[in-house]
Amino acid sequence: MRRGRPNPKPFQLALPPRETSIEKFLTQSGTFKAGDLLVNKDGLRIVSHGEEGERPLINPLDDQLALVDMDIVKVIGKGSGGIVQLVRHKWTGQFFALKVIQMNIQEDICRQIAQELRINLSSQSPFVVVCYQSFYDNGVISIVLEYMDGGSLADFLAKVKSIPEAYLSAICKQVLKGLIYLHHEKHIIHRDLKPSNILIKHTGEVKISDFGVSVILASSSGQRDTFTGPCHYMSPERISGNRHGYSSDIWSLGLVMLECATGQFPYPPVDSFYELLEAVVDQPAPRAPSDQFSEEFCSFISTCIQKKPEDRHSALLLLEHPFLHMYDDLHVDLSSYFTVARAPLATF
Repeated sequence: MRRGRPNPKPFQLALPPRETSIEKFLTQSGTFKAGDLLVNKDGLRIVSHGEEGERPLINPLDDQLALVDMDIVKVIGKGSGGIVQLVRHKWTGQFFALKVIQMNIQEDICRQIAQELRINLSSQSPFVVVCYQSFYDNGVISIVLEYMDGGSLADFLAKVKSIPEAYLSAICKQVLKGLIYLHHEKHIIHRDLKPSNILIKHTGEVKISDFGVSVILASSSGQRDTFTGPCHYMSPERISGNRHGYSSDIWSLGLVMLECATGQFPYPPVDSFYELLEAVVDQPAPRAPSDQFSEEFCSFISTCIQKKPEDRHSALLLLEHPFLHMYDDLHVDLSSYFTVARAPLATF
């Protein structure tokens, strides 16, 4: 970024993603490369291969962020795949979240990483966390993300214990709009929707994060999904290893909303993956207690948490569910709710 330039915009792909073979992954110069995607310490770009050799189709070096211009404030998250740091741009004072992940390079993992970096670069929605730039240097992928100062829904839930229906309706509405964007516009299955991947701002914004990269990179470091990880929110078809689609995210959404309403995960604690597998696949699906919640909320949860994928409604159809509109007259203020319940992690 040039000095003094505020609020960088997410970069646009010059051409839509296309199927390409993996030519090489790492070079001696510290470059991660897959087809026409190239990432190094200067950032990510898309290149063209023609008679004149390699030619940049998009080269945002004049406008991009640079890692050397970032001051680390503190670590704000840790996971099996790496850490997330709060950083401040030296020249503008703007905060970003910097995800730093050590990569164990394997060909299949590299192919998936390239695909997810493309998705990050081209995704633009007010309901999906913005990815500004990605870097590769010395075996480390660094991803510069929009900073959501309220933390995750998991953080928030730990503080408030449970979320009243009116606020949950407003939160769910934004999450559904994010899923509609991913499913219907980008044709992406999130695959890891859970409270820690739904981020909030003190201004009332709710956005989906980590649609694919975190799962892939965590796996590349040898940390496979276990019963203590994202398997908890997997649909029956996915946890049993069968084909799954967009409706798998809808199952996860139902579990997340039910957990937020009751203050506890819908399934009882288990000691192994196999116990969780049996509970999800063989036991009746969780339901919202009808004596504690409205008929509309109970119906919404049941519509999401259906054992058969074809019985679940799409995100687009769910947005019209009565639960999402029964509190519209209250003009719910998520900004006040988030701010009073949990102070922002950092401010300007």
